[in-house]
Amino acid sequence: MDESTAGLGDDPLAPGWVPPEIDTTKAHPARIYDCLLGGKDHFDVDRQAAEVVIKALPGARDMVRENRAFLGRAVRHLAESGITQFLDVGTGIPGPGNTGDVARAVHPDARVVYVDYDPVVAVHSRALLAGADPALTAIVVADVRDPLSILHHPAVHEVLDFDQPIAVLMVALLHFIKPEEDAHGIVTTFRTALPPGSAVVISHGTDGGDPETSAEARKGWDNATSQFTVRDRTDITALFDGLDLIPPGVVNVPLWRPDGPAREDWAAIWFDGGVGLKR
Repeated sequence: MDESTAGLGDDPLAPGWVPPEIDTTKAHPARIYDCLLGGKDHFDVDRQAAEVVIKALPGARDMVRENRAFLGRAVRHLAESGITQFLDVGTGIPGPGNTGDVARAVHPDARVVYVDYDPVVAVHSRALLAGADPALTAIVVADVRDPLSILHHPAVHEVLDFDQPIAVLMVALLHFIKPEEDAHGIVTTFRTALPPGSAVVISHGTDGGDPETSAEARKGWDNATSQFTVRDRTDITALFDGLDLIPPGVVNVPLWRPDGPAREDWAAIWFDGGVGLKR
């Protein structure tokens, strides 16, 4: 997006279109992620932030691609296991291979709710998903820091049946939750609300065993709406307390049920991920 054309026209998919109420001077994690993925739904300020990340960590683009691939494999696995409802929290801007695409390739009537707190994400999501059956798809603007605002949202309950299993996705999300904001408590709130047979999918950034480089890369989020907090594997595994981890457990995301041989340089991907089931 180009701020020079901000607010021109009323087509959310038109090049340069920006909702007039959006502050284009502040980077946002979802739009930084979009930039790292090679998308087009971001502003100069997000590009600048992504450049800080890439300068410190040249493999950052590969990391977010592997994280997106993990999302797809996890959703496909759960759909093939019989789950037909998905609550994608911190969804970002839906691109090819988003949760709905993957789930509906297995179950054409899969129900999906996308949640993000960036209004730009919501606007673009609604445009990109225009024509989707409203009985099967909803887009909600809410903040994971207030999980009850999501769990009690009317649009969530219009699409999802909380008497049937639901997969909650928090992919590349909880590293934007500060220690004092209690990521563990957030996950616990979602887990408690889910019926038996449900699942929780989490991926989370790590320091890759190189805290100095990690600290430099995380500066890309210093002036964003949320900052980046790394956790180690012990802390990430603890987020699944009360759930049964699907093998292979919490691992570097390229190692989670790869479609073929795992990439040899999997340790260069500084994301851990896993899927837990509620019995």
